[in-house]
Parts: sequence; structure tokens; C-alpha cells
Amino acid sequence: MKTNFSGTDTYVATRELSTAVNASIQLQKPLLIKGEPGTGKTLLAYEIAQALGKPLYTWHIKSTTSAQQGLYEYDAVSRLRDSQLGSERIGDIDAYIKKGKLWEAFESEEQAVLLIDEIDKADIEFPNDLLQELDRMEFYCYELRRTISAKHRPVVIITSNNEKELPDAFLRRCFFHFIRFPDRETMQQIITVHFPNLSQELMIKAMSVFYSIRDVKALKKKPSTSELIDWIRLLLVAGVTQDDLTDLDALNELPPYLGSLLKNEQDTDLMLALRKKGGRPY
Repeated sequence: MKTNFSGTDTYVATRELSTAVNASIQLQKPLLIKGEPGTGKTLLAYEIAQALGKPLYTWHIKSTTSAQQGLYEYDAVSRLRDSQLGSERIGDIDAYIKKGKLWEAFESEEQAVLLIDEIDKADIEFPNDLLQELDRMEFYCYELRRTISAKHRPVVIITSNNEKELPDAFLRRCFFHFIRFPDRETMQQIITVHFPNLSQELMIKAMSVFYSIRDVKALKKKPSTSELIDWIRLLLVAGVTQDDLTDLDALNELPPYLGSLLKNEQDTDLMLALRKKGGRPY
């Protein structure tokens, strides 16, 4: 079984990212990942689990998620109802405990990968509420009157979109890495992974269009890596060639399937305005 992460056949990891992953594993600290949406933050945990041959537990955070849900939830209402109905299972408290993702990862018979996805969506106190559990890798279940400890310390991957500042006490316990937007060389590797038979000419032209659009400073939302992949897939399905994109450029027209790259009317209108004025964003 591999012990170091260096990417997979379907995930291009830069040397800096691989170093960060392996450092967090060695230090036994959660890896806090930030970066633009669409740069593969969430996917990273899946690829680490696949590359290292470890089970994966995913906890996707919402605005209403509480830290307690990651540990366990006690269904007191069901137990009260069963007591009123005279159910025989009333004495089995385990039956009313719903295990959270941390508990499941702690119970794993082998070291697992635990993804806490988009931690900044939750309440500001959410990270602080998990300090002890992530530090000591244990928590106390009051209903069962016992401490739940990790059999094997999981590899913890935490993602954030920078919607909220995270507490300093939480940050001190993490190894941090910011996934920078791929440069052209790295992007070419990513595209090749997804489209191994793509012509070099179409790849270069598509990347030129993509990066030129991203360079427009007034864009409300810059297109991401995942959106570029979707766009190239549509170009291939429609049989669009490098010459077609070059002709559209010469005619001062927008590229096809622009809705794969631009996700709001303001950015689309901006592109149209630039073309009408003779501007060449690509």
C-alpha cells in the first residue's frame, strides 16, 4: 500500500500540493485546503483515499450543520415514544444513537480519510466546537457514558471557500495549503488526463480563449478548471475545431457554449460589449 500521495491517473497534483498532503499525514494534523471554486479541493480527499487505498468518510457542511452532528445524534423523541408504547428496545440506548462521520471514521478498522467539506459554511463557532475532537481524536458520549476514541488517527482533509475567517485556535491545529489556479503547463496536464486524444492545436486554442476570458478584470465570476473541462467536452461533441475558434475570433464573435464558462448575465453582457467595441478578450 502506498504511503505517500503524488496524485492519481485522474488527478494532477502539483509538487506543492503533494508535499502539503504528505506533511499533514506525517504531522498527524488536519490539512486545511483553500482555493478558488473548481480547483479540486473536495475531489482531493477522494483521490487521496483512492491513491493510498484507504476508506473515505465525507461530511459535507451546510449553514445549519452543528459540530454535534459530526459526533452523534441522540433520538430522545423516539425513545420517549417507545417507552410510552412499552417497546422492548427501550433499554438499548445504542438503538437511539445515530453515529456521525467522525464516529464512523474513528471506528474504522484501518486508517481512514475524513473529509470535512466547506467548513466555512457553518456557524462561526463550528470550528471551535471541534477543536478537542480533532486534536485528541476522541469525544465523550454522555448517553452511553463512554469515551469514543479513534482506533487509527484518520487523515483529515478540511476544505474552505474563504466565506468566513476561521478562528486562530483552529488554524494552529491545521497544516494549511492554498491551491493556486493552474498555470498553463499544469492546465495542459489536467486537460490531457481528461482528454488524452485531444489535438494539440485545439487544446492550445481552447486554453488561449479560456485564460484570456479569465484575464478580464471586470468579470464577476472567473471560469474555473472544471468549467473549462465541461467546455472542451462540448466542443468535442459538436465537432468544433481549432480553425472554427480562430474563424470566430476573426469575425469578432463569441465562442460557442459560452454558458459553460460564464455563469451570469453580467459577465455574458460584458463579453458581448467587448466584442462590439472591437475588444479582444481572447
